[in-house]
Amino acid sequence: MTDEKHSKGGLKDFFSIGEVFGYFFKKKDSNKKADFNLRAMHFINKFAIIAFLLGIIYFLSKKFLF
Repeated sequence: MTDEKHSKGGLKDFFSIGEVFGYFFKKKDSNKKADFNLRAMHFINKFAIIAFLLGIIYFLSKKFLF
């Protein structure tokens, strides 16, 4: 049997960034109380994703524009 979640996808699935946008724009759960460690971890994750994307943009602009 093949499971649709575990089936091999093409390049479209490989480069989908929907989960990244979902991470940044998800609603907060009012039932859970986030402690400092969890908030700090999420801040560091968001900062790392943004820094990585800015680095890719910088690299591509240096490579192709200048």
